[in-house]
Amino acid sequence: MPIPREKMTPQRDIKVRAAMSNLAPIWLESEEYRPNEDGLLFNLIYENPVYGWVNERYKYDGYNDVLYHMGERRITEEEALLLQEKEPYISGEVATRVPNSPAGRPSLKI
Repeated sequence: MPIPREKMTPQRDIKVRAAMSNLAPIWLESEEYRPNEDGLLFNLIYENPVYGWVNERYKYDGYNDVLYHMGERRITEEEALLLQEKEPYISGEVATRVPNSPAGRPSLKI
């Protein structure tokens, strides 16, 4: 018997917020419920501090309570501007996302 979407969505939200809240603001797009797999497929779009705007695909497995990264693609500034007119899935201040970690910075070898 499949897990209902109404039960799975709040569990997914907890996992995503725990893993991604430091990258907010984040927009949710293309959510698809898959009852035969007890899963949700969805895209998260945000500005990555290193790579710029990215559209990442995720799958939430409701049965095992696991969030899987399924891939990503970079998007243009124009696509991001259209998206920013909508309310974000996870709100956040832009200034709080500046990483102070050398590991998160691209290195230029000369």
